[in-house]
This record gives sequence, structure tokens and C-alpha cells, in this order.
Amino acid sequence: MSRIIVDPVTRIEGHLRIEAETSADGTITEAYSAGTMVRGLELILKGRDPREAWAFAQRICGVCTLVHGMASVRAVENALHYPIPANARIIRNLMGVAQFVHDHVMHFYHLHALDWVDVISALKADPKKTSELAQSISRYAKSSPGYFADTQKKLKDFVERGQLGLFRNGYWGHPSYKLPPEANLMAVAHYLEALSWQRDVVKLHAIFGGKNPHPNFTVGGMPCAISVHPDHPGHGRGPHFRGGAGATAVDLAGLQLVKSVIDQMREFVDQVYLPDVLAIAGFYKDWAKQGEGLGNFLTYGDFPEKDIGDAASFLVPRGVILNRDLSRVHELDLDAPDQIQEFVPHSWYEYESGKDRGLHPYDGETKLKYTGPKPPYRELNPMEAYSWMKSPRWRGHAVEVGPLARVAMLYAKGHAPTRELAGQALKQLDLPVEALFSTLGRTAARALETKLLADALPGWYDQLMGNIRAGDLDTFNAALWEPSSWPKEAKGVGFMEAPRGALGHWVVIRDGVIANYQAVVPSTWNAGPRDAQGNAGAYEAALRGHAIHDPKQPIEILRTIHSFDPCIACAVHLLTPEGEELTRVEVV
Repeated sequence: MSRIIVDPVTRIEGHLRIEAETSADGTITEAYSAGTMVRGLELILKGRDPREAWAFAQRICGVCTLVHGMASVRAVENALHYPIPANARIIRNLMGVAQFVHDHVMHFYHLHALDWVDVISALKADPKKTSELAQSISRYAKSSPGYFADTQKKLKDFVERGQLGLFRNGYWGHPSYKLPPEANLMAVAHYLEALSWQRDVVKLHAIFGGKNPHPNFTVGGMPCAISVHPDHPGHGRGPHFRGGAGATAVDLAGLQLVKSVIDQMREFVDQVYLPDVLAIAGFYKDWAKQGEGLGNFLTYGDFPEKDIGDAASFLVPRGVILNRDLSRVHELDLDAPDQIQEFVPHSWYEYESGKDRGLHPYDGETKLKYTGPKPPYRELNPMEAYSWMKSPRWRGHAVEVGPLARVAMLYAKGHAPTRELAGQALKQLDLPVEALFSTLGRTAARALETKLLADALPGWYDQLMGNIRAGDLDTFNAALWEPSSWPKEAKGVGFMEAPRGALGHWVVIRDGVIANYQAVVPSTWNAGPRDAQGNAGAYEAALRGHAIHDPKQPIEILRTIHSFDPCIACAVHLLTPEGEELTRVEVV
């Protein structure tokens, strides 16, 4: 038995270490996922005004640019039973889905596609045949032979000048790459195209939130006023703040730009992203039989058509699926102390009640205790603590969260558009529905849900415009803004379906300030280590059974780990109070 170590796992956000034990024939028998950063925001938030928590919590990550902010304001609103105007709910839906579309497209092309696309092979492609291929799968305008010839020339110039950048350290030429040169050139061209595309789509966040990354939010609604009369001095303030004429107000020109951005997003998803994913998947159908792992899936649900407390109105439903059983969805209660719990027996934390006990986030503790080997070290000891990630569980079950979980939940709930779209994709690939439960299925599910969510954007935009035309400009409810109206103690949970999965922020407010704050992020659910019973997390379980062709180029590990789109940046480097570094992780 030997051990393969990938540290750091690149093309992700944050620092992740994977150690995999392999048998004599190179098959992974066990894998261990180690988050090599420590989360610290909970400690920073203690004692602060809950109305400002979102601004700190949002800095948990620089990639998930709004999800922590939205989950944070929802947590405080839930604790205070604080309703928000319909326009604020719609704007949050628009911003949330825009994050999904932007994040998923960027993930595929710039973080995951290089696991399947051999960049150097694109130099051998015939631009005319590449054009024919592109036009056979899509009507995207940029598909001429000249367009692909120009892309190929750019790539050739990069190679000759030694300026490959992110392309430099790929496993180019690895026998696991199966795309013909023309498909590789098409994918590289769209890689570059997506870089330009994303500069425009983030404008939606800037219009409603003032900037991107980290747009602005506020407890009680949204901070963006709506103005339909640019020369009007404003509508004043009452129980609800209404649209004004200030420089930061969203006017009709801004709303028209939002419509244009929505159209751009949908065009790229329909004509580039989804066709590319399905075309590339056709060459890797063997990956539809590996990389699932747990078979358990959890969603909090999101994108309400009514109040956030009305789960029945969510576009993405809430629930838990166990053992792939799509005929039964278990109910999920985010407040119940016996449902969601975090364990730390294999984490570098300690609980006052002992490491083997699970804690609900309302009672969660963030007490750091590093007990790992002194660096530099070769291997971790998985029998002891080996990660800065905790191990969240639902009723003791390890579960997967993210796009595959959401598509499975929509499918299980009988959502007609999901069943139709998934059916079309599976028919095109000549694969059974069980193929969704795999590395390939996880990647395809991300593209499918991007299409489903992008198609919901025009409906919400029309609702917002309809409200505005009817004279409803409210975006903020000031009724409960002052702490004098709050109870002495309150607790609440703010949740969101972030691009990478179920995100929850739990807050306890006492005497007007935060007494406890716990964030359980999607990559904690997926990347967490084993629990007290030895049950593996989603990453660890998904890697079992992978046959590694070359231990020095473990592309098989990267394909499955990247299919989850890891984001381990919910953390900071661990320092002593004096600022001295305690750990240093080196590439092995």
C-alpha cells in the first residue's frame, strides 16, 4: 500500500490537502481530506452589532461574493422575525441566481475544464473542422474558422514565449485526455471568451449592491433605492424607505442594463456552456460510473416566491435524500438540535463537552487546538485529528451538498423542467438516470441547474418591473431597525443555496449584540473529515475506487475533487496572538 499526496489542490479557492491510500494495482482504497486553514470569523463576530455582521461574514470568501452576506442578514431577520419588502426579496433572488450563473461558468472553464481539456493538443487542431464541430452543437455567433484560427495563434504565441500561465503545469499529454484536437481548441477558445463575458455579468451585482465583489446588503431588505423620476427630490422616509433620486439609486437605465445582463447570461449558458459540457461529457462517459461516494444529499432550499419562511414557495426545495432513494425526501429542520450537528473527533478543535459529541450550530464552539504533526511532515495520521474542517452531519449521516444535490432534489420532487432537461441530456449521452450520481453527473448537474436558474431570471425581473410600474418602490423595512425594539435574547438561522451547496449562518443575539455565531459552509459538508464512527465525508468517499494511472500525475483525483468546486477560503492562516506562524504547508 502506498499513499498519494496532493497538497495544495490547485484551481480551487483556499487550501486543501488530499491524501489517498492505494492498493498494489493503483486503486484508491481510502482517502483523507484535510483543510489546511482555520476558520476564525465566528470569533471575530462575537460581541458585535448583528446589523453589521453581514459585512464581516461576507469576507469569509472572495469568490462566493455575496452568499455569506445574504445568509447573514437572513439569520438576523429570522432571529428578529423581521419581514422584508417584496422588491427586496426579488432583488435578492436576482442577485443570488446571477452569482450561480457567473460562478458555475467560471468554475467549469477556468477551474475544472482543464481536467478534461488538453490545452497543448489544441495546437494540432484544424480551425475549419473546429468551426464545423462548434456549429454542429450550437448556433453561437463566434464559431467561424477565422475565430478559432485566431485563438490557436494566440495559444501558439503563449507557448513560444513561455507565457502559458495557468496552463503551464497541466498534465498535458496524459493518456486520460480523450478529446480530439478540435474539441480542445473549441474549449480553449471558450475559456478565453468566458474571461471577457464575466466582466459584464457582474454588473448586475454592482447595480443592486453598489459593487462586486462583496456587494452591499442590509438587515431589513436591500440598500438600493429605486428611482423612476430622475429629477424628483425623493420620496422621503416612513416605515419603509422608498426610491429616491440620489446618485446611488437604481434608475430606469440601471434596470434596462440588468435586463441586458440577464440576456447575456442566458445566451452564453444556452449557446456555449451547456453545449460544451454535454459535448465534452460524450468523450468521458466512463466517468459516469465513478466518483459518487455517499449517495446522501441535502438541500436547504432557496429562491422564494413568497416570504423566506415559506419553504413551499422555494424554487429549489428543501430536504434530505438518503441512499439514492428519489422516491422519499426526508424533512429538514434547521432549528432542531438533533438534526444538524458538527463533530470534531478528527478536527483540530475541541468542545467543552468532549470531542465525540456533536453540537448544533446554536450551541457551536470554535475552540482551536492543533494536535497535528510538527511541520514539515510527510503524512497526516488519519486515526487522529487531521483537518481544520469540522464534520457536519444530518441525524448522523454524512451528506453531499451542491448542484448534484439540488438537481436530485428537484428531480425527486417532480419538478417538470428539471426532469425534462435531465432527460434530454441523458438521452443525448445515452446514459441512464443513475449516471447523475457520479463525477461526470456532478459536473453535468452544475450545467443543468445553471440553465434552470438562468431561465428563472426573466420572471423575477418582470415581477420587479411590474411592482415598480404599479408604484411599489419599497426595498427596505425600517420597522425593526433599532435595537430598542428587539427582545433581550433571540436566535435565528439564515440559509442560502450557495453555488457550492447548502450554506447556513446561525446567530444568537443577547442584549443587542452577538453572543454566538456559527457558519456551516458547503465545503465543510463536503470536505469535512471522518466523524466519531469513522464515516467518511463526501470528498473522501467519492475518491474510493479510483484507479490512478500515474501517481505523479493524479488527474483522477483532481477530476473528482474539482467536480465539487471546493472553496476552503472560509478560513484564515493560524497565527499565535503575537502574529507568529504556527503551521506551514509545503507542496509535497
